[in-house]
Amino acid sequence: MATDTTTSPAAQGAPGTAAAAPGPAPERLGTRAKLVLFVLCAAQFMIALDFSILNVSLPVLGADLGMSRANLQWAVTAFALPSGGFLLLFGRIADLYGRRRLFLTGLAVFTAASLLATLAWNPAAFLAARAVQGLGAAVIVPTGMSLLTTTFPEGPLRERALGISGTLLSLGFTIGVVMGGTLTDTFGWRSTMALLAGAGVLVLAAAPALLTESRHPKRPRIDVPGAVTVTGGLLAVIYALSTAAQRGFGGADVITALVLGVALLAAFVAVESRAAEPMVSLPMLRRRSVAWGNLAGLTTFSMMSTVVFLLTLYLQEIRGLSAFRTGLVFGVQGVAAAITGMTAARVIGRIGTRGTLLAGLLTQGALTAVLLLLGSGPSGTWLALTGVTLACVGHLWVIVSYGITATSGLPDHEQGLATGLVTSSQQIGLTVGIPLLSALASSRSDLLSGIHLALAVDVAVLLVVAVLVAVGLGKGAPKAGV
Repeated sequence: MATDTTTSPAAQGAPGTAAAAPGPAPERLGTRAKLVLFVLCAAQFMIALDFSILNVSLPVLGADLGMSRANLQWAVTAFALPSGGFLLLFGRIADLYGRRRLFLTGLAVFTAASLLATLAWNPAAFLAARAVQGLGAAVIVPTGMSLLTTTFPEGPLRERALGISGTLLSLGFTIGVVMGGTLTDTFGWRSTMALLAGAGVLVLAAAPALLTESRHPKRPRIDVPGAVTVTGGLLAVIYALSTAAQRGFGGADVITALVLGVALLAAFVAVESRAAEPMVSLPMLRRRSVAWGNLAGLTTFSMMSTVVFLLTLYLQEIRGLSAFRTGLVFGVQGVAAAITGMTAARVIGRIGTRGTLLAGLLTQGALTAVLLLLGSGPSGTWLALTGVTLACVGHLWVIVSYGITATSGLPDHEQGLATGLVTSSQQIGLTVGIPLLSALASSRSDLLSGIHLALAVDVAVLLVVAVLVAVGLGKGAPKAGV
């Protein structure tokens, strides 16, 4: 995604006038800036909810619509495919034709699709609605992040805004599990989709009056070969991982999709290295802070979302908890996430961005390792609650610090691309972690043994990435002025 650094009047807290001269960045958010941040974060939070709100509702949904257990994964995959596959393409289109315009369009599409999902009369209608929801999400996420970074100037205000956005994204995934269980037990699975439709209407009503238009000042051409290869590659890889979660990696369609996806992504790299106006700047990806920061972000999102998914299976299918009680377990995690997100800036101020990033990865890995002690007895519920709640503290430290790491110290004209990569790391992490590790869990005949295997891999990935990031960043990681 290309960039500009147009600063909205919202950044200054004034309704319609920009500062006459650049001057120092404001220390505090004005009233209008707070409203803009609220709207943009509400949209991101809504998308995060959609990633998880159906997790505990799938058995009920399947029985109501007549979907077989083997096909239930499509309720998740139908959303994940377009939301991850078209992310970079829509971000680029928004840069060219207007981020506000595309953001509002994405909101309208997502809201209409959520209503259709609420009213779905058969599996085909429901899955079609989920796919359109995913398309809407692929528009909302990159345009929302670009609007955020062009609204808030680089420095403490942008760091604070990115921290709040990242925290709410993680919190939304967790709260989605809580709300999904509560709503399904109380009103049925359709209420989960109705909630998203209602939230979309509220955000769509508030956004036009608050957001100002921004686009790339030079309106470069769309890199069509790059768009085709990256979109096709992401779609193929996400399909392969999602399908493998249910049927394993031995299927011909899984192998074909995986090989095709890797080949297309390799072609994308080759195309971008020669493109006059590439979708993604390869020199940008060679920056240490950008490359290692985004690897940390992708890892923390993919591994924590996987833990939530695996513990949902554990609590419901092994411990026999209802959807509502399962949701309460993750509700405690949500409270911990909110508190940690509000205090993470102080941690960064004391030990720096790099220190917080590494401490977060190590903490998340170490406390996820505690979950390897899960058994079938009653103590398992309390161990699950304690382990996932404390692991979430490290997770939030990574979320806040990796966004700062990956966007600090860059010239203004590269900020939009840097934040676009941050967004992509978040969304791809949420998309690929669950299908990949749940496939490992499904490879064992005993569910508890499979969960232990997947958790062990989760821990190993976190610790290995922590070491790689420590070496890759060296001691020169940017320090935030939070």
